[in-house]
Amino acid sequence: MYRDNYITALRTELLEMVSEQLTPVAMRYGYSEVPLETNIKWRPQVLVLGNYSSGKSTLINEFLGAKVQGTGQAPTDDSFTVITYDESETDGGAIRVTDQRDGKFLLNDPEYPFETLKKHGQRFASHFKLKKVNSPFLKNLAIIDTPGMLDSISERDRGYNYQDVIGDLAQIADLVLVLFDPHKAGTVREAHTSLRDTLPSKTFEDRVLYVLNRIDECSSMTDLLRVYGTLCWNLSQITGRKDIPMIHLTYSASAAEKSGRTEDPQAAYLHYLENQREELKKALLQAPCHRLDNLAAFVETHGERLGHLLEGMISYRRKARMFRLKSFFTGLAASLVGGAAGWMGLMTLPPIGGLDPTLQIAGAGLLSTIILIFWLTLVQKFLYSRFLKKWLRQLDKLTPLSNQTRRDSWASIRDLLYVNLKESNESYSLSQVLSEHATVKQIHDRGSKEIREALKELAGLAPDDDAWFGEGPGPVPYWANTGGKTDEK
Repeated sequence: MYRDNYITALRTELLEMVSEQLTPVAMRYGYSEVPLETNIKWRPQVLVLGNYSSGKSTLINEFLGAKVQGTGQAPTDDSFTVITYDESETDGGAIRVTDQRDGKFLLNDPEYPFETLKKHGQRFASHFKLKKVNSPFLKNLAIIDTPGMLDSISERDRGYNYQDVIGDLAQIADLVLVLFDPHKAGTVREAHTSLRDTLPSKTFEDRVLYVLNRIDECSSMTDLLRVYGTLCWNLSQITGRKDIPMIHLTYSASAAEKSGRTEDPQAAYLHYLENQREELKKALLQAPCHRLDNLAAFVETHGERLGHLLEGMISYRRKARMFRLKSFFTGLAASLVGGAAGWMGLMTLPPIGGLDPTLQIAGAGLLSTIILIFWLTLVQKFLYSRFLKKWLRQLDKLTPLSNQTRRDSWASIRDLLYVNLKESNESYSLSQVLSEHATVKQIHDRGSKEIREALKELAGLAPDDDAWFGEGPGPVPYWANTGGKTDEK
């Protein structure tokens, strides 16, 4: 109980730190369209992807202990379905779908982290739904079932950008299952794009689990080995990895029993793979344990990227300030030279050379002022536009890119920096950006370190261990003592 309480407290403090320190900066500079904490405030999620008829729905039904999702050989469901636990139901009854809601409800209810998916339009909303199920398997996680990936389909056919949708869902998921079946151990076009481009750019490699499902349909162990080898080869070609990723083997026991495969002597190999089925189930149930790690990675990643964005803005603003300063003094010098030349002209021109010297000086001063105003309002504006275009072409020179981590971070915010510099017209305050950069940097450098140390100690604490707590709530990171504020005296 103490361990669970500490996990809850730590998660709450993480969310507060994101909402109070990172979200205001992210929203101000267009880094995120919605508060950052929107994506991480809900329960742990498992995203299930796969080719059509790879057995996604059957496997989900197996985990839940009831037929919740429709199944069939042909594509049976073209919707994204969020399956979650119904807290209002009591345990002990028959497992069933207790409530269903449509996409408009899901996209607009602040309880759920799907507000960012509104951008995918009405066609997507009509293919997005929620099911509440009273299955104990869902008490600490939610499952997102997805439409099967196809070969001969375009985004125009679906009516929304499928890859963008699964990318957004993968970004907020704590675990991603990618399912294949023996009949399509190769990958269809949408799966190829997802594995090669979408998932690597939206989530971390260690959050993706590859699953060869429906292995009970292999005629023998030899057939299974051939299928397994084919899938390994295809994955190595798509992912570009020299090391073959771990592939979990599983099947639906109820489906195998119904088809009579468990009685076939050729299917005796299934008995030796029961542990694989259990390992996969355990991996899913570990999703809540991954949540704190994923939250820590979330803070680190967005803290680093926001810091890099602000760093670029600070660097440009300093260069622009120096440019304007040099331009002003150049204009001032030009006005003084022009005023002096005008004074000399007034003194030497016969018609007005005999004027009072005071009037001559006043005329020269007026000419000097006119030249300075002309310089500041027209010439400097023209020169600054050229200065801005120059730095927009060479943004990479605004910040050192000394290692791959910084290059990756820079690549993620470079376009956003371009937009901010082009549209802001230097309207942002340098002192404000400096202050925000210091806060974000402190969260990334010190806050993430404290988070990792807390998680390391938490990993060694048994569920019933009260060694940390005694009469108090346990060790709390420095940012937790201030409600997420990191300012130090």
